[in-house]
Amino acid sequence: MAKKDKRFIEVYSEDGMTISKVLVDRQIGVNYLFHASGYAGGLTPLLKPDGTPVVTPVSRYEE
Repeated sequence: MAKKDKRFIEVYSEDGMTISKVLVDRQIGVNYLFHASGYAGGLTPLLKPDGTPVVTPVSRYEE
């Protein structure tokens, strides 16, 4: 069976009592913030001041 490429790539991480990570969708380039503390966690797109999502060029993560 062929190995599948991961759709999301972790580009930033802070660990400790809480966990914060920035993930990038390699197919469309949208950046997401994941934050977890204890048994709770959440995921949301990162937004620019004008309300549009932060997008990283997809070619940056192609192998």
